[in-house]
Amino acid sequence: MTPLDELPRIGAPATRALHGAGYTGLGQLDGVPRAQLAALHGMGPKALRILEEALAEHGLRLR
Repeated sequence: MTPLDELPRIGAPATRALHGAGYTGLGQLDGVPRAQLAALHGMGPKALRILEEALAEHGLRLR
């Protein structure tokens, strides 16, 4: 289980995209619109799936 203060392993481009948008931990993504993350350069469908699965482990989700 990924701790809420860390991001799961999603690949360098997606991680850079999240850091560039100011997200450094999984917990910060709760309630963020999926479309907003999908629009980030470097964020692909696989990374979004991994993020959603990691959030679900904590009872959280994207909007």
